[in-house]
Amino acid sequence: MGLINYAKDSYNELINKVSWPTWNELQSSAIVVSVASLIIALMVFLMDITFREILELFYGLFN
Repeated sequence: MGLINYAKDSYNELINKVSWPTWNELQSSAIVVSVASLIIALMVFLMDITFREILELFYGLFN
């Protein structure tokens, strides 16, 4: 009976207590997340290139 009560309570909470975003709110959030992800990916890419160049210069001193 515990599992059935859990399922009923979960369903009731999802239907009556959760505030779901509207379609426009969902689209806005998706755009914000996409733009932030692209900016972070670009920053990581630039850091990778920078550190690669620095390490190549450093290792070039010992060859």
